[in-house]
Amino acid sequence: MAKDHGKSVKRDDVYEALREDGASKEKAARIANAQASDDQEPSVKGGKAPPYEEWTKDDLYARAQELDVDGRSDMSKDQLIEALRDR
Repeated sequence: MAKDHGKSVKRDDVYEALREDGASKEKAARIANAQASDDQEPSVKGGKAPPYEEWTKDDLYARAQELDVDGRSDMSKDQLIEALRDR
């Protein structure tokens, strides 16, 4: 039986499985809550955005700023890509 993670996590079983696979608490909660919503389909591929490798460093930095990635100002393009994918 999955542990109750409170009102902020809608699918405790999914959350725990993602955490065991190494996902951050924030990422696991986002996915678990999306799977619990009838309006979202997290298993379906999203929009048509190009892969991060095709973004400019300035665009990557702006996205990292939107997501409040710590240390973004000192990161290279590859580090920004890695940080964004870890979010």
